[in-house]
Amino acid sequence: MNFLGAFYLILLFCLSFAIVHLFKLAYVGFLSIKKLPEPPEKEDEKPKKEKQPEPVYYIVEKKRARKSTYSEPKEIQFKK
Repeated sequence: MNFLGAFYLILLFCLSFAIVHLFKLAYVGFLSIKKLPEPPEKEDEKPKKEKQPEPVYYIVEKKRARKSTYSEPKEIQFKK
């Protein structure tokens, strides 16, 4: 009797797995049909003037100089 329950459990898992993947494949196929390829754009017979690329500006931060002298260390006291 336990064998029959395990068999049905495996059968149910395989059917569920197959159904889910069939729906996913159908959805992907539907999306591929829905999107039609765009026709290639025709280029004008006259060559267009090529635009000069705009200059690129970089922001450079200066490195801060290290302190040459440090203050005396402070003493910390804890309350008892």
